[in-house]
Amino acid sequence: MEKLRLALIGQGRSGKDIHGAFCRSEANTFFTVRYVVDADEISRERALTLYPGCETFSDYRALFEKNDVDLVVNASYSYMHYPVTRDLLEHGKNVLVEKPFARNLYECRDLIRTAKRNGVLLAVFQQTFLAPFYLETRKMLESGVLGRVEQISIRYSDYGRRWDWQTMQENLGGSVYNTGPHPIGLALGFLDFDPQARVVYSRIACDVTSGDAEDYAKILFEAPGKPLIDLEISAVDPFSPYTLKLTGTRGALSVTSSRYELQYWKEEENPPRPVVSGTLRNEDHQPVYCREELLWHKESGEFAGTAFNSAVASFYSDLYGALTEGRPLRVTPDMAAAVIAVIEKVHADNPLPMRCWPHEESEVRP
Repeated sequence: MEKLRLALIGQGRSGKDIHGAFCRSEANTFFTVRYVVDADEISRERALTLYPGCETFSDYRALFEKNDVDLVVNASYSYMHYPVTRDLLEHGKNVLVEKPFARNLYECRDLIRTAKRNGVLLAVFQQTFLAPFYLETRKMLESGVLGRVEQISIRYSDYGRRWDWQTMQENLGGSVYNTGPHPIGLALGFLDFDPQARVVYSRIACDVTSGDAEDYAKILFEAPGKPLIDLEISAVDPFSPYTLKLTGTRGALSVTSSRYELQYWKEEENPPRPVVSGTLRNEDHQPVYCREELLWHKESGEFAGTAFNSAVASFYSDLYGALTEGRPLRVTPDMAAAVIAVIEKVHADNPLPMRCWPHEESEVRP
């Protein structure tokens, strides 16, 4: 397999520790890093060691004249995703942009149109759609083992204070833009991206962050004939016991990113009980509480891989297939745009006051 040539914009946590880590791993049989772009000189110097044979630049626009780039990964700051991606697409580059896709639905649609007009590939890095915990949960949901699923709860919660650039609204920070694309994407996925799916309630708050962007969010989704989705992103919950919980008419499923616990009963083993209109009594004619002992089945297990290893490899495999064979992407820009539409609505319904922040003179902004 011949590797394609990749340009990597940004050597922050995502650029270096997710995309860069994959490119340096044995799982990467698809791409070789040809160029690295970062405004920080030390990061550029480190890149020469991390990606042997690469060339570095301080400005992404140096890539415009490079004809030996098969894919550009835009792992720049969130507020730069739209303008940098649009610029690259207009210059004929295939682009994988980190989440969040863009600031609003208009920008998402503009990027999709720009890619089509220029005949290039556009992808959005929402690899959680390919994470084993999500894919296996979908299988168990679709198997019917839980009966009719009434509610799906999603928790991306912990306790932690932040004071970095992602706590600032002007940087497109906050839990909903930063963490939110993953759980919001899963929520829409569980609803099969139904066009009638809607947000019926949302609330955001700044609890322990040093910035002015939210670190708490509650979002409820519904769609005709689908489970209610209860989504929470919280920086003030150190006791969150699960990532996903599905409750149905015949049992429940609790899922973390690494393991699951399933408990269910079968109708043929537990015949229906006829309604008794009067007081329930035992054989001695004593009143008793309405209770039964169901024959339960219990399963548990662990997932092979996470959103940050096997899912990343699967995502890049899809990209390679799309670039070399024209195969369709499993995670499409339209899916990512639907996520941004939710984020846009949540912020519109819950406006937060903004603060002005001093910036270092050396900081470069578009």
